[in-house]
Amino acid sequence: MSDFRVIRFAIIVCLACSVVLSAAAIGLRDRQDANLIFDQRRNILKSVGLFEDGMGEAEVNAIYGERMVGLVLRPDGTVLEGRVPSDIDEAKESELLALYQRLDDGKVGAYSFPVSGKGLWSTLYGYFALEADLNTVAGITFYQHGETPGLGGEIDKPWFQHNFVGKKILDEAGDVVSVTVVKGTAADQHSDPKDLSHYVDGISGATITSRGVTKLVKMGLERYEPYFGTLRSGAGRTT
Repeated sequence: MSDFRVIRFAIIVCLACSVVLSAAAIGLRDRQDANLIFDQRRNILKSVGLFEDGMGEAEVNAIYGERMVGLVLRPDGTVLEGRVPSDIDEAKESELLALYQRLDDGKVGAYSFPVSGKGLWSTLYGYFALEADLNTVAGITFYQHGETPGLGGEIDKPWFQHNFVGKKILDEAGDVVSVTVVKGTAADQHSDPKDLSHYVDGISGATITSRGVTKLVKMGLERYEPYFGTLRSGAGRTT
């Protein structure tokens, strides 16, 4: 077989594969978009305590539609009327903040917002949620990361995420102190219940990842504090 025929055969195979892959990508685009929406909604519901294992796409979408309301915030904490989180163009409107409210009998029962930050090997992406008192942690989820399985990768396990539920982000003066992931066991380092409410157990062998979680939670709370602080003062702004 001549070199020309080998090259021609290789080109034909490459073109055929390219056509098949392009057709598959285009044909599956709607399904891929639907999967992304499902995963996002599943994690939001999980952060506010509305997700249960075994829920399918239809059930998640139904609960999300009935119980969740999305807002878009400016950096100063004011609500951008007429906008929803899915409208945000992250490339052009990176300063805008997405916020999700859980409705309980028509009243806001919890707030969830996206958080992200550096771990050991990757950027961690998740959602952090507060109860209606804007002090008690409702939940936390991580849906994307590249941390080491069995070590930093434990951040997406229920045992780690459950540690945050019920913790407090405000000190006695009402200032945001967030929640810190300690090295080791929190109870061994903070015997005072008031102090312990701001700490969670760390992951053995994953100190840097744990520090990353601490930083991203605090950073997220600081970004949303202009809005939350206004709500706590009882002078909610909507424009």
